Amino acid sequence: MSATSPGLGSEPASPVRLVGPLIAIIVGIFMVILDTTAVNVALPTLGKDFDRSLTVVQWTITGYALAQAAVIPLAGWMSDRFGAKQVFIVSLILFTIGSLLCALAETAEQLIAFRIVQGLGGGMVVPIAFAVTYRISPPEKVGSIMGMMGIPILLAPATGPIIAGYLVDYVSWHWIFLINLPIGVVGVILCILQLPKLPSSSAAALDFWGVVLGPLAFAGLSYGITEGGTSWSSDRTIIGIAVGVASLLAFIAVELLRKQQPLLELRVFRSSLFTRGIIVQWVLQFVMFGIIFMIPYFMQRLMGMDAFHAGLWTLPQALAAAVFMPVGGRLYDRIGARPLLIVGLTLVTVGAYLISRIGPDESAWAFLFPRAMLGMGMGLSFLPLNTYLIQSAPPNLVSRVTSLTSATQQVVTSFAVAGLTTLLVSRTDHYAAGGNTPATEAMGNAFRDTYMILAGIAVLGLLLGVTLRKLKAAPAASPEHSMNEMMG
Repeated sequence: MSATSPGLGSEPASPVRLVGPLIAIIVGIFMVILDTTAVNVALPTLGKDFDRSLTVVQWTITGYALAQAAVIPLAGWMSDRFGAKQVFIVSLILFTIGSLLCALAETAEQLIAFRIVQGLGGGMVVPIAFAVTYRISPPEKVGSIMGMMGIPILLAPATGPIIAGYLVDYVSWHWIFLINLPIGVVGVILCILQLPKLPSSSAAALDFWGVVLGPLAFAGLSYGITEGGTSWSSDRTIIGIAVGVASLLAFIAVELLRKQQPLLELRVFRSSLFTRGIIVQWVLQFVMFGIIFMIPYFMQRLMGMDAFHAGLWTLPQALAAAVFMPVGGRLYDRIGARPLLIVGLTLVTVGAYLISRIGPDESAWAFLFPRAMLGMGMGLSFLPLNTYLIQSAPPNLVSRVTSLTSATQQVVTSFAVAGLTTLLVSRTDHYAAGGNTPATEAMGNAFRDTYMILAGIAVLGLLLGVTLRKLKAAPAASPEHSMNEMMG
């Protein structure tokens, strides 16, 4: 996507003129990000209503994440080809249509398919929103205005489970999706009326094989891992993993051999600093989303809590992250990423371990301090780690880093949900076969094992984070560089 000087049109925009466009953008971002976590608290209800196991209904989350991962790298190409405003509006329309279809789903398979439609629509909303915000902002206000865009990104994941929990308990799970309809319609109308028509530019040829092989690889691996919860030797498991591995190898080869605009710029992994940094990011994403995914299910299935109150317990983690995120950003310039990552991942590790010690018969208040620790750890680590990845990449590849990290984070999210579901199911079966009765005892032990594994993964991330070194301050980015960085 081409870069132009910030500001609406050819003249710098006044703050008053920015109100309308920013409201339109924030409405779209909030709606899409809210649905990322909203479905978590509905899983027990979905499983009961559809009479399907957790192994099946977890695909409502996994499919959504994989669909977003598939289209995030296309945001820049689509904007260049068709214009950012047009693509943003079409993305919101597709997300809204997907929401309506989800609400009308009569089987788990239909809901999973329609969640994929939602993900395809929502995946491009956030990267395009940030790029458009940059382009319409006055140069002297870019930093503060871009900072405002972080508000919906922090609030939406926290409020998603609370709103969804209330709707599940007191209305119907269908309203998790129906609530998006009026918001989506308002968002589309605001975008049509308020967003300026930004000029498009010549687009490079589309990486067709990258578009095909990447999603196939990640979906195949997720499917194989999920089926492994039933049997690691079954045909479905073997075929899923085999297709995933073969497609992944082909995808890597295609992306490395493509000289112009690959879907994901894998050559950036030649930097050992970047490679170590992004593995740490994957660890943090796996552990954090694993906790977010599992605790509401634990609270509802084993503690007898309703969906609304289970959703409320996301607040300690979200509020702690919101408080410590700006602290991490300010400290990064002074002390670098490593000290912040060490402290942050230590908090995450200890928090995950403490959660593993909470039994089904304990009060929900036992989650307060551990979840606050998780939020503090994420807040201290998030911004420094993302900045570190940009600065550690080879200079000629920096503009491609954001799309790579954003897409792979969604893939890691899908692997976290699929892998932890498989682990939880297999460990529950293991304890049940060993004589644990009643069934809640077997599942309680399985949850304990799963949380302990998450803590162990966090320890690995901590050890790798120790190897990161402080980077030299990066030179101030030009407008074109900043624009490319956001769009990938």
